[in-house]
Amino acid sequence: MQPIRAAFFDIDGTLLHFESHRAAPSTLRALEQMRAAGMLLFIASGRAPLMLDALRDALAFRFDGYVLTNGQCCTDADLVPFYNQALPAASIPLLLDWLERHPEVVCTFFEEASFYDNRRSAQVDAVCAAHRLKPPRHPIQDPVRALTHPTYQLNAYMPPEMDAPFAAAVPGVKAVRWNPVFADIIPADGGKAEGMSRMLARFGLRMDQCIAFGDGGNDMGMLRAAGIGVAMGNAAPAVQAAADYVTAPVEEGGIWQAAVHFGLIPG
Repeated sequence: MQPIRAAFFDIDGTLLHFESHRAAPSTLRALEQMRAAGMLLFIASGRAPLMLDALRDALAFRFDGYVLTNGQCCTDADLVPFYNQALPAASIPLLLDWLERHPEVVCTFFEEASFYDNRRSAQVDAVCAAHRLKPPRHPIQDPVRALTHPTYQLNAYMPPEMDAPFAAAVPGVKAVRWNPVFADIIPADGGKAEGMSRMLARFGLRMDQCIAFGDGGNDMGMLRAAGIGVAMGNAAPAVQAAADYVTAPVEEGGIWQAAVHFGLIPG
């Protein structure tokens, strides 16, 4: 196996505890020691660039780059983008038609520099408050805007059993999840693994030279693609099955444990 020279981290449930929205002290020590060992450290998240305030509040740490919106937007350490892949233009009219036929579904549309919902929802407001997101309430716009403004990801507030019918009705996209409340809708050929590949290529590295940490269904692709895929102990069984190694839960120092186990930092 090639020496590990880079690490990718999901945020919620991996770096940050779901309830406290804070990192364990051992997680911060592990990041510092991996950086001191010369490793490149990256975020790989479903969050959009405008949603990273909570991470900055919780982690006083500068990452070397960010794979965002589940791989659709890649930025450098200063959040300057170098790769963007929007939802296919041909899928947007089908998406808008599907939303017309399912008025109970709220969608958050993420563009490069802004985002909006197709209608007001107490459910969305509650998610924003729970994750301390800013702004605490999303702006509302007519989703027809997506016909003329590239959209990189949707958060579709619908139950998991609607994911497959949605994808069948809107070819060119797929639904990935890290929670049961909403699905992340991204291009069918996109995902965190694709974003990782773009980020590694920028630094002249390969997939077998990286380790990836995650806990959600949207992390499974990157766990399989990485040289070493690590599932957190709080991950669902399917996510754990996609990994090479299952570490302790996020609140029990799982990042530290795995980094020591693989010899990335001293024990």
